[in-house]
Amino acid sequence: MTTRDRLLGLTVVILWGLNFLAIRAGLDQYPPFFFAALRFAVIAVPVVLFVRPPRVPKRWLLLYGTGFGLLQFAFLFAAMNAGMPTGLASLVLQSSAPFTVVLGALLLREHVGPRQWLGIGVAVGGMFLIGWDRAQTATLIPVLLTLLAGLSWAFGNLGNRLAKSTEPMRLMLWMTVVPPLPLFALSAAVEGPTAGWSALAVSVTTGQLWGLVGLAYIVFLGTIVGSGLWTVLIARNPAGVVAPFSLLVPVVGIAASWIVLDETPSVLSLVGAAVVIGGCLWGLGTTRRGAELVRPELAAVGPVDDTDRSHAPVSDMDRSHAPVSDMDRSHAPVSDMDRSHAPVSDMDRSHAPVSADRPTVNCAPRST
Repeated sequence: MTTRDRLLGLTVVILWGLNFLAIRAGLDQYPPFFFAALRFAVIAVPVVLFVRPPRVPKRWLLLYGTGFGLLQFAFLFAAMNAGMPTGLASLVLQSSAPFTVVLGALLLREHVGPRQWLGIGVAVGGMFLIGWDRAQTATLIPVLLTLLAGLSWAFGNLGNRLAKSTEPMRLMLWMTVVPPLPLFALSAAVEGPTAGWSALAVSVTTGQLWGLVGLAYIVFLGTIVGSGLWTVLIARNPAGVVAPFSLLVPVVGIAASWIVLDETPSVLSLVGAAVVIGGCLWGLGTTRRGAELVRPELAAVGPVDDTDRSHAPVSDMDRSHAPVSDMDRSHAPVSDMDRSHAPVSDMDRSHAPVSADRPTVNCAPRST
């Protein structure tokens, strides 16, 4: 990963960490379900008008939008409205990472190694510490609601994965079309048909615009800029290198809430936070070898073991460019079309077949 991409990753971390302050500003003025609906509707309207839908099966788009959009933010906003501290919400929401691994193993038959299971166990232990600490001083319901938000995010991740879109940014934008109408209906049923609109009118007429400022931040900086940069990073770097940046979001969220909202976390909550982040980072990350970029000359065949690199399978059309060992270079298999370019030993160079109208060219790849 280049220095520029690292800086972009840290930028996303800051934008997403401060996003929880923006959510708090909105929830201080608007009912939670109405605010969640408004958050998606502001994006969904221009998306429907100006953005072409992604070419993916509709059922996976609906699963993505329902899990990541509708249920995640319904549970998260309800939890924060019920008393979940802003900084702690940014941490507990990271439960989506182990939930995604477990659901992938159960529903998609994805392989989960011992290290991943151990990391999940450590992260769950950290969540238990946070829940136990909250139960001593306040109700446990906000923590449970935030965990349900993380579980919903994990189901959304499965929908995203099953969609297998080649246009991830377009898929993300069209995901926002799914939640608004169900959330507006939920708001009307639970909060009252006029509660949200009345609160919006009061904030505009009285000049109390912090909720709208929070909404603007969530839409433009948190979603469009933050998610856009994240999509670029995922496209340019291995996922295992980019994903750990998301574990820094709670650090920013907790610190910002501490400074701005005077939310002082308990020692046990901080210990639980460290355990959760450590478990996710160690157990759910990839090894350094798995994150390495493939060398250009091996891009067509994938990474191979260094000790057996000379025997890597190659296609017939590119066989003349296959990297071979120095001792066996004269025996490198070549195609009939390119036999004149086969590298040969010095002793047999005089017998190498060459084209009648062009000189011999050594096409053996140079070391990098």
